[in-house]
Amino acid sequence: MFFILPLKEISNALLSLNHNNTDEIFGYPDFMKLKSSMTLFSIADLGQNNLFGQVLDEFFDGEKDEKTLNILKYNNCKMKRALISVSDKTRLTEFATFLAQQNYQLISTGGTFKHLKDAGLSPIPIDEVTEFPEMLDGRVKTLHPKVHGGLLALRDNDEHMSTVKNHNIELIDMVVVNLYPFFENVGKDIPLEEKIEFIDIGGPSMLRSAAKNFASVTVVTDVEDYEKVMQEISEQGNTTSETRKRFAGKVFNLTSAYDAAISQMLLDEEYPKYLNSSYRKVSDLRYGENPHQSAAYYVSNTENGAMKDFEQLGGKELSFNNLRDMDLCWKVVNEFKEEMACCAVKHSTPCGVAIGNTPLETYQKTFECDPVSIFGGIVAMNYKMDKSTAEELNKTFLEIVMAPDFSPEALEVLSKKKNLRIIKIKNAVSDKQVWVKIDGGMLVQNADNQFSNNIKVVTEVQPTEAQMNALLFSQRVVKYVKSNAIVVSNGQQALGIGGGQVNRIWATQQAIERAKEKFGGELVLASDAFFPFRDVVDTCAKEGIKAIIQPGGSMRDEDSVQAANEHKIPMVFSGMRHFFH
Repeated sequence: MFFILPLKEISNALLSLNHNNTDEIFGYPDFMKLKSSMTLFSIADLGQNNLFGQVLDEFFDGEKDEKTLNILKYNNCKMKRALISVSDKTRLTEFATFLAQQNYQLISTGGTFKHLKDAGLSPIPIDEVTEFPEMLDGRVKTLHPKVHGGLLALRDNDEHMSTVKNHNIELIDMVVVNLYPFFENVGKDIPLEEKIEFIDIGGPSMLRSAAKNFASVTVVTDVEDYEKVMQEISEQGNTTSETRKRFAGKVFNLTSAYDAAISQMLLDEEYPKYLNSSYRKVSDLRYGENPHQSAAYYVSNTENGAMKDFEQLGGKELSFNNLRDMDLCWKVVNEFKEEMACCAVKHSTPCGVAIGNTPLETYQKTFECDPVSIFGGIVAMNYKMDKSTAEELNKTFLEIVMAPDFSPEALEVLSKKKNLRIIKIKNAVSDKQVWVKIDGGMLVQNADNQFSNNIKVVTEVQPTEAQMNALLFSQRVVKYVKSNAIVVSNGQQALGIGGGQVNRIWATQQAIERAKEKFGGELVLASDAFFPFRDVVDTCAKEGIKAIIQPGGSMRDEDSVQAANEHKIPMVFSGMRHFFH
């Protein structure tokens, strides 16, 4: 709407604003609010009715500020222009129709142009703007001075404005671009040549140009921001400077992640000169490790992984601590490729691990490892859950249950507990690196995802086949226990887990005590690192441990070997340490 008022009245109202500060006039609500309560009007409508130029002449009566005059005439009298080129066309018709109704001229490319035409709009093809055809199978469309000049020209720079005028470059006020779906395709098992075709060149270039000139250009990369743009334009004729600045920040956030993903694919170096990451936010979390800490959950744009693609089938939303524990729990059961395995985790520490012959038996064995600590914990299994196992699980308060699949009957049973988080997870663990943030830096290492192939018996007594299998089972568990770590098992259950101790003998005593509370049969012991003294072996002998596996590598290895020989306990060296902090 607009009111045709005496020009002097409009002029006087405009003069009441501080027009010496162009930032307070250009595109801001103050410029659209005349102090007379009866003289609200639409700047765009004034522009269309050729009134605004006359108003400006009176506004700057006798002492025109040509710089400000040029800005105001351009931004409020001329039709604005929006360049739209998107791969994600969600809500595009609605948004583009709104812009057209707000007197924006639409410019577009390729598939986006066709989409807008099919929607009944009248976009201008990009080659009419550049006066140069799209070429090289669409690789070159918008890489042209008439695009980037229209984006980068500073509206308050007389030389810039003269240059664009001399070269017949029309300014562009808005860019709406989202990029080729590289993130969605980089992790696929397709040839490198195909992946390269998903690398967007023109899109990031336009986004960066528009973002650099956010003082005058609105740049939109996210469908979720359409609503914000429409609201601000509806209410005040333009987006605010604060919004344009935030959107510019989102551009560089996006393009840096995009470039990082491309770099990781092509460079393929473990430790490049510059460490870049490319992750996208899945959700904000209720809080972090503690309620006073904020947190969010991100997944990789370049790597596949179990924690990227799981499905929640029921229960409350996941927390920061839930996700950390889920990651560890799933990694433990994935160590057992051939066996049916189950793991319980509490506070990022396994409190029970077992292998078995049936789903129910395997879970029951896990529960027996530590019936106290499993309360309020997380349980993961590497097999399909059946009804009987679900019924047994429901007898204990658990935060989360994880499995690659659930029978319909099992899902019905578990769903009776409304808060129980039910997680369907299939992908195998694929971690290649571990990143540890330290103050002002980052530590990077390859993941500890292997075991030694050079196990050596170092004692006079040889372990039996059953003892060796039990030792290897224990070794797979101890890798996931905080150092110093000891695991005591019977070969099918991790009955005693001692971890996070500052000396190894304490961890040994803790693990043995817990195991002997529950089991009176033959037990073996695994250590994540070497024995600095013979005291661990002496303790094992005193408590009836029948076999030991440790990495070796201590200056006093011979003392431990001598103690094992004295006690006739078979001991093997793996040659590979598994510290976990």
